Amino acid sequence: MAENRALWSAFIDNKASILVRHAYAPGLGDPDHFHISKCSTQRNLNKVGRIQAQKIGNLIRSNRISSVSLYSSAWCRCLETANLMKLGSTTVLPFLNSFFQFYEREKYQTKELRNWLVNRNSSTPAVLVTHQVNITALTGILPSSGELVFVRSVAQNNLIVLGTIETRE
Repeated sequence: MAENRALWSAFIDNKASILVRHAYAPGLGDPDHFHISKCSTQRNLNKVGRIQAQKIGNLIRSNRISSVSLYSSAWCRCLETANLMKLGSTTVLPFLNSFFQFYEREKYQTKELRNWLVNRNSSTPAVLVTHQVNITALTGILPSSGELVFVRSVAQNNLIVLGTIETRE
């Protein structure tokens, strides 16, 4: 697809970043007894999600991407997605954490994410693994599990969405 080639070209040229909604983790939100440091208390990837995360990494590598800067939410389903993509070491960025049950954090975290993307100065393209609510607040797009959203910074602290690629079959 020509559109997908344009997305990958922008990413390879470091003119776009990729936001990835974590791979498939059955359910919605997190259990009441959720604790950030205990994966057993969280909603996590299942077998389908783990396979999907590996496919995302393969997809990125298949588009002539040899090096990325990889960032993630601290939630276990995001970290596992990032690790299974096998694109290198992962850095946790707190503003990528879900605010699904903490909507009072939405404006602050979205502003932090936007500022980070717009002001980022690196020679390596960025892949950010996060949550549906974060991506939707930033872009207006409601991504499916494992969907890639390509964004580009433009003048005056703004971002535009270049396009998306779904990874579910």
